[in-house]
Amino acid sequence: MTPPRPALRRTLGVGDAVVIGLGSMIGAGIFVALGPAARAAGSGLLLGLAVAAVVAYCNAMSSARLAALYPASGGTYVYGRERLGAFWGYLAGWSFIVGKTASCAAMALTVGAYVWPSQAHAVAVAAVVALTAVNYGGMQKSAWLTRVIVAVVLAVLASVVVGCLGSDAVDAGRLGIGLSSGAGGVLQAAGLLFFAFAGYARIATLGEEVRDPARTIPRAIPLALGIALAVYAAVTVSVVSVLGTDGLGLAAAPLADAVRAAGLPGLVPIVRVGAAVAALGSLLALILGVSRTTLAMARDRHLPHALAAVHPRFQVPHRAELAVGAVVAVLSATLDVRGAIGFSSFGVLAYYAIANASAWTLSPAPASRVVPALGLLGCVTLAFALPGVSVVVGAAVLAVGAVAYGVRMGAASR
Repeated sequence: MTPPRPALRRTLGVGDAVVIGLGSMIGAGIFVALGPAARAAGSGLLLGLAVAAVVAYCNAMSSARLAALYPASGGTYVYGRERLGAFWGYLAGWSFIVGKTASCAAMALTVGAYVWPSQAHAVAVAAVVALTAVNYGGMQKSAWLTRVIVAVVLAVLASVVVGCLGSDAVDAGRLGIGLSSGAGGVLQAAGLLFFAFAGYARIATLGEEVRDPARTIPRAIPLALGIALAVYAAVTVSVVSVLGTDGLGLAAAPLADAVRAAGLPGLVPIVRVGAAVAALGSLLALILGVSRTTLAMARDRHLPHALAAVHPRFQVPHRAELAVGAVVAVLSATLDVRGAIGFSSFGVLAYYAIANASAWTLSPAPASRVVPALGLLGCVTLAFALPGVSVVVGAAVLAVGAVAYGVRMGAASR
């Protein structure tokens, strides 16, 4: 008889789950993604934000339905495995782990760049070590720290919105919506802005630690997404109304440049602190999500089975967390992950494409398939609208994962 797998402790309610989702979404993405998106879309930036929001909504609804049915750690890795077959689940998990590990390093380096630019790599490694220790100590500690981070970041973003919209530099004419860069530019901007939305999945990947998941997850995911969308729309409108899309596209630190242009240089240090705290929040949530997907794949022996261990006291996947932390620390110390936004977006869009395909199989009713069909189409379109380097590297990484799976399955069948 196979011994039961050690389970994680169910401690998260709706409020905690929403906060963790917000901590994943309202992070450094909004501080760094607006500039590249504005360069891509020009006057179509707000259209790009709307497209990203629609695709994110479809993904969120598909994820919520699946997470309520399969409340286990691993998210789309589990859904793809159960609904589409082992290979598709594996490919989703591979996409998530590789893409999000790169995102972890990017967020850690963002912390370093804002806190101590000349020692960015050292600060990044210290941040990874500290947050890995927090996660190791149990989910409640992670949830508590996330609440603090979300409160700080929301306060900073609110100051940006109020400061910009209340300044003499505001010009509503800069908000005009057009297609100066064409439909391709809008889609590329949507793909880049998707990086800032891609956090609600953290709620699903923590499904094994949520109380009453069939009720909690379907409520928490759309609520977190709705709050994040409202915040992003307010920030985008306020910043564009001061800088315009051309100025925003040239800005190295868009939100800091916006408050400076609004005649509020005293807010610049606060925005810098907010960006660092936001990056910490994103890094904390990313390590949580990647370690849980690693746990799920290790349970099925797609990764070393030793990583499936659950700590007897803290009830967390401690070996997976330590392994993820170690890899991210090495990347943070040695790499400059400036292309991580596009690369991460490609991997996460592939991940959600599999989630939508899985949700398609839940019901044969045409009405139930509209959202997953739209989400699948949106994910594929945005993935291939990203900058060419991101598409090529992302596709190559998926191919490497597929080859590794084939080799492993071939060896197992002998």
